[in-house]
Amino acid sequence: MAVSDPMALRMLYLIFVRLLGLLLLLSRTDRARDVELLALRHEVAVLRRQLGVRPRLTWPERALLAGLARQLPSRLRQHRLVTPGTLLTWHRRLVRWKWRQKPAATGRPPISEKFTALILRLARENPTWGSTRIQGELHRLGYRVGASTIRRILRSAGLGPAPRRGPNTGPTWAEFLRTQASGILAADFFHIDTTALTRLYAFTVMEVATRTVHILGVTTHPTAAWATQLARNLLADLGDRSSGFRYLLRDRDSRYTQAFDAVFTSENIEILKTAPQAPKMNAHAERFIRSVRAECTDRVLIYNAQHARHVLTEYARHHNTGRPHRALQLHAPADDPKVIPFPAQRIHRHDVLGGLIHEYRDTA
Repeated sequence: MAVSDPMALRMLYLIFVRLLGLLLLLSRTDRARDVELLALRHEVAVLRRQLGVRPRLTWPERALLAGLARQLPSRLRQHRLVTPGTLLTWHRRLVRWKWRQKPAATGRPPISEKFTALILRLARENPTWGSTRIQGELHRLGYRVGASTIRRILRSAGLGPAPRRGPNTGPTWAEFLRTQASGILAADFFHIDTTALTRLYAFTVMEVATRTVHILGVTTHPTAAWATQLARNLLADLGDRSSGFRYLLRDRDSRYTQAFDAVFTSENIEILKTAPQAPKMNAHAERFIRSVRAECTDRVLIYNAQHARHVLTEYARHHNTGRPHRALQLHAPADDPKVIPFPAQRIHRHDVLGGLIHEYRDTA
């Protein structure tokens, strides 16, 4: 019979209480003990008559009662709360519990948590891999496990069978952007408030693969015709490189009309629209807008549209040629990632926007 630790502590507590009560009884006179015994017997008889149901005892209470009842004379055992047969059954259970043995482990050895985490990692990072494919990959890594075991682990983790695990049938939005980054242009508008409290609107397009930014224009009254003309200017500036882009990612602003989309579709560039009020779907353009505000426009007083155009053009040049990016392994978009520069001998500081931003170059 299995006994949990709280039950064992409770039994030890009951034994301690009863031993303490025994010490108190030894200090009393025989007459006082006899009177108390008669009173307790009378209370028990009254309770038996009133309850009329079988009492429910906990395991420690049963164990202690069985041990005490073994010390009573046989004629007194017939008047206890339970029958002698019940007491003997409790005693046999105690004997079995004392001599019990843990069952020997059978079956295959359990899979470690580290190995299980590795299987789940391979399944989540490769949704098209089945259990046999994962088994082969683990075999190449030095792990031997059956395909049925892999299926059981995936099923217990809530991962369905390949080719696609989960409710979606296609790649997630993040996976799509990551795999198609080399052919995506991300477009967005952002505003700037001048010293005269006039709101200006700037239109920017980013080449997601290289993080190269194009500030196409700044105006106080952005219209659909203005945005369409800027789209034509962008494709003219890209020239032959425009054939390397497949998607234009934009939101659902009213300035993006059919004429605007037609400029790109004529170059076989498909239009991708983000969901309403979902800026994270155009995260690359939104991240650039945050950078240009934190590093430039929030630290400069803009006078008019011409001044804003000059400031943004200077910042875009710095962004494309002198600002390292984590997504590019700390290279600037215009840097050649294959070139490893030598340590500079003499470093020269070049100020951008009147010293608002600093660039450092080798003067040798």
